[in-house]
Amino acid sequence: MSIELHRLSNGLRIVTESMPGLKSAALGIWVGAGARNESPAENGIAHFLEHMAFKGTQKRSTLQIAEAIEDVGGYINAYTSREMTAYYARVLEADVPLALDVLADILLNPQFAPDEIEVERGVILQEIGQVADTPDDVIFDWMQEVAYPDQPLGRPILGPAERVSGFARDDFFAFVRRHYTPEKMILSAAGAVDHDEIVRLAEGLFGQLEPAPAGTVEPARFVGGEHRVVKPLEQAHMALGFECPGYRDPAVYTAQIYATAMGGGMSSRLFQELREKRGLCYTVFAQAGSYADTGLVTVYAGTSGEQLGELAELTMEELARSAQDMTPAEVARARAQMKAGLLMGLESPSNRAERLARLVSIWDRVPGLEETIAHIDAVTTGDVREFAAQLAAHARPALALYGPVAEAPTLDKLQGRLAA
Repeated sequence: MSIELHRLSNGLRIVTESMPGLKSAALGIWVGAGARNESPAENGIAHFLEHMAFKGTQKRSTLQIAEAIEDVGGYINAYTSREMTAYYARVLEADVPLALDVLADILLNPQFAPDEIEVERGVILQEIGQVADTPDDVIFDWMQEVAYPDQPLGRPILGPAERVSGFARDDFFAFVRRHYTPEKMILSAAGAVDHDEIVRLAEGLFGQLEPAPAGTVEPARFVGGEHRVVKPLEQAHMALGFECPGYRDPAVYTAQIYATAMGGGMSSRLFQELREKRGLCYTVFAQAGSYADTGLVTVYAGTSGEQLGELAELTMEELARSAQDMTPAEVARARAQMKAGLLMGLESPSNRAERLARLVSIWDRVPGLEETIAHIDAVTTGDVREFAAQLAAHARPALALYGPVAEAPTLDKLQGRLAA
């Protein structure tokens, strides 16, 4: 397997990985613009724009976009995150040029027809309503908001309904002009692909794009605090967030191993203590996610309102205790889980294409797999214990509670358990 990287004269980067033996390919355009690039008045427009890309171009209708890919047995989709928007497809080898042409068309030639805007506005408002009715979705938006209040990084990706209700055609064109520029775009492809052909096709499709000055984003400021919504639900939901390193910080590997050891599987501390030993919950997990300049270690659990207080306090106690007695066996197991997850994911061309795009966006190169594994293997038990100690000493985590949570401990009380 060979990874090749090329940059067009306008700044658009192309990264490919040929996977011998495959008859299909995954490819897409990753744009370095997401919810974090929005002004307060624009909150939700990056996600709305992602939807509108499929609603017709100058040469294809909404139906023709879908038919072009599905007529050859492929699929096409997109997603918006806080720092990126991705448009991607999976097709057979012979249909790579077609898929790239469709992706270029929806990105470069959107119509933003007023009637289609209204149709999709209704779809997105339904999506916002669905998230609001899904406690284990909306609680993470609330936790993010108290972690980074009054900042782009703390606003919901979907945006509030009142903002989405007001976006007009000119707003979409303005956002595209500012952010859909070649130096912010990465074309990534993996599987049955030929690098030189991809470069040639990309030059014809994207080579005319004019570069533009790179914008800036507001630096993240983790604040922390509590957001509690009392509602008569069957379950009480808790999301707890602690600041951790951004993805360019070498300590990010320590954060990931720590989160995996604490709540990354059935053998993890929180799963064993809260579910297996005490039966306090059905779902509990921990994970680490990173951005350019910050990150979050997140713990989630759902339980009854009567048991939430005990669960929350035990969670804090386990987090505090890990700074003292995290074992080499736990760290070794977490390292093995991370490496296995990485290697298993590489069996999918879609995962490879996404990984390539993410690495190029971070490092402007693709670090070798052995380099990543070496970083994982270099994390020691002492590193993880020190990370846990720093987490416990942080001034104020972010806490979101939803459901029958009126009697749940306050953040100040829980923090006392963490420091004990």
